[in-house]
Amino acid sequence: LSPLLAVCFAASCGIPGIALLTLAVNPLTGALGAFNIFLYTCCYTPLKRMSIANTWVGAVVGAIPPIMGWTAATGTLDAGALLLGGILYSWQFPHFNALSWGLREDYSRGGYCMMSVTHPGLCRRVALRHCLALIGLSTVAPVLDVTTWTFPIISLPINLYISYLGFRFYRDADRSSSRKLFFCSLWHLPMLLLVMFTCKKSVLEKEDKGDLLGESHARAMEIRLP
Repeated sequence: LSPLLAVCFAASCGIPGIALLTLAVNPLTGALGAFNIFLYTCCYTPLKRMSIANTWVGAVVGAIPPIMGWTAATGTLDAGALLLGGILYSWQFPHFNALSWGLREDYSRGGYCMMSVTHPGLCRRVALRHCLALIGLSTVAPVLDVTTWTFPIISLPINLYISYLGFRFYRDADRSSSRKLFFCSLWHLPMLLLVMFTCKKSVLEKEDKGDLLGESHARAMEIRLP
């Protein structure tokens, strides 16, 4: 493929896609889509040959689509959107770092700056760190009123398991431990999101809670008035 053909194909997909999101969904979702295309093409892709920072930028790119799903449904960029983005952001480090560990020779020959090639110790530490972060993010969900308190409890076993495999990868630093962590990440994310969905707070429950708070505030104002 020539660069011109690649650019033309990307533009023919990206421009109508952003327009559709903006006009048929809402401008906020369209703006996030446009920003993500810019971030991927102009920041993440060039950084692959320049700095290991590309992995962190790429994780932001991967975190934005679920945020777009939230803004498409609610029209707002609130705590729930950021929580979903945070979960996807952290999940990508054990997923990609474990994958890249077995591809170090290929990345090196291709001239790509990846943690697994230039900073192998950091690669393993970051993977473990974000496995543990998934436990913290799951615990924050009910605090932000996104899920019930059953979510962090039910999700704890799978979060502990991926953290255990992250520790094995950190300790052993071999292909076997990296493969186990990678394959675990493939079922961990859909399982975590499914549990999150089943434990989500309903809109009616939140509205009822808001009504109760409003009534309490109104009664307090009545008491204060002479």
